[in-house]
Amino acid sequence: CREFLVLKLFPTWLLLPAEMLNITLVPYGNAQERNVSGKWNFECQHGPEECLGNMIEACLMHEAKNLSSYFPVIFCLESGSSVTKNLEACLQIYAPELDRGRIAACVQGDTGTALMHHNAQLTEALDPPHQYVPWIVINGLQAQAEASLLGLVCSLYQ
Repeated sequence: CREFLVLKLFPTWLLLPAEMLNITLVPYGNAQERNVSGKWNFECQHGPEECLGNMIEACLMHEAKNLSSYFPVIFCLESGSSVTKNLEACLQIYAPELDRGRIAACVQGDTGTALMHHNAQLTEALDPPHQYVPWIVINGLQAQAEASLLGLVCSLYQ
């Protein structure tokens, strides 16, 4: 997933005009959610660190509002060795206007949990259900775009 975002999706986004590509990121992956005593708990395929990284990215997206603000930060986070440890540095480089305190409050509070639950619902609603990550949907249909995303988008746009 990280490799696809860093090596395929972000470079394709940089190369193409905005009207050619509408990207929706859903940081959730192969996670599972459980309602325990009225509170959502999440278990990620690669452990708690992955869940925390997903929540950081969900909160970043919530605070930044638009793709052009948050996508470079997510690219930076996913390019580094640890999504959870590089937020401050990535924000300083790519989005110094964003308030990391608000992002941290989101991650530690009910908003982050609600965003993760929303991402769980989006993931659960996929038809057909996702079988692996990244699960790429183009124009409403699952696409095998891992190998040549740029070529696929260009051929569909014509």
